[in-house]
Amino acid sequence: MATVCAGTLALMDAGIKLKAPVSGIAMGLISDEKTGKYAILSDILGDEDHLGDMDFKVTGTEKGIVACQMDLKINGLKWEVLTAALKQANEARLHILNEMKKTIAEPREDYKPHAPRIVTLKIDKEFIGAVIGPGGKIIQEMQRETGATIAIEEKDNLGIVQIFADNKEAIDKAVARIKGIASKPEVGEIYEEIDWQRYESMDGVLNVGDIVKLSRKALIPRPPKPEDSKPAAE
Repeated sequence: MATVCAGTLALMDAGIKLKAPVSGIAMGLISDEKTGKYAILSDILGDEDHLGDMDFKVTGTEKGIVACQMDLKINGLKWEVLTAALKQANEARLHILNEMKKTIAEPREDYKPHAPRIVTLKIDKEFIGAVIGPGGKIIQEMQRETGATIAIEEKDNLGIVQIFADNKEAIDKAVARIKGIASKPEVGEIYEEIDWQRYESMDGVLNVGDIVKLSRKALIPRPPKPEDSKPAAE
């Protein structure tokens, strides 16, 4: 049952969207058929499993059981014993869940950076050729430079682009490259360019791979011309 608990923690840490965390516990039983006396054991080890009369594994969330499995070495189980075992297992599972939550209480917002990913983009049909390039030159270049695998097909008058990579950075780079080719200007969006002033060098201003779209100048007040700043002659 430690596998169930550790598996839940690992999945949440990896960013997998579980509906709820799951904990598990193995319940045991020592009974005397002659006297009817019994004792229910929580979180049994190998010895209790070997020498006891029951191995009852119960897993579940805070709301209820999601799976269980039982091995018995006696002829049947009384209802009152089963009820007591389930109640005891519930109390133990909730305790374990609370301990698990001290480490991580819910799935992370995003997958781990090194987790394999598949992203699907839909672009206008007219951009398919631009993304592929002559003889596949553009798409091959994007794959080589980003490390992602890119596949594109036409479907329902759209270009369906699938991007595969074993890390987030590669996916992000490929998505940005494709959007830079296939995006259309939209009302309300802000697009970047450079500035009103002249630069002798782009060092520290623009870098290789940066995407520049439309104009940023429209958002910046135009500075006065040099002659405008001279004092007026008397």
